Formats: sequence, structure tokens, C-alpha cells
Amino acid sequence: MKELIEYIARSLATNPDAVKVTETVEDGQIILRLEVAAEDKGKVIGRQGRVAQAMRVLLRVAAVKDGTRAMLEIV
Repeated sequence: MKELIEYIARSLATNPDAVKVTETVEDGQIILRLEVAAEDKGKVIGRQGRVAQAMRVLLRVAAVKDGTRAMLEIV
């Protein structure tokens, strides 16, 4: 799941080397924190948050396939 989010964010970002995804587990739920360069935040979030929502949906589908729960935070 971490690789999926990292791949999508790197594809969208102007500065793909600044993309960083950290994974933590809290209360049985996987939390992925996505950090990008300041100039790429708008691209990753998208208009009215549509790109971010699409990334969250894909993450949720991947988590269900693994039998876990996952959440994406964009920092």
C-alpha cells in the first residue's frame, strides 16, 4: 500500500525526489503520511480535493483486499 501511494504521488509531483511516505500502525489501522514539496501540494490534493479523494479510495480498496484498514494523511 505504501508503494501504491508513493508511485501515484511521484507520478503527479514536479519534484518526485521530495515525495516521502511514512507508515505507522495505530489501533489496528495503518496510517500513511504523505509528504511532498510545497509546490507539489496543490497537484497532489487536486481541485476541491478530488485527486486526494481518489488516492484515498484506491488505498481503501487495497486495504480491504489485505483485510486491514488504512488511512491517508497529506502533510
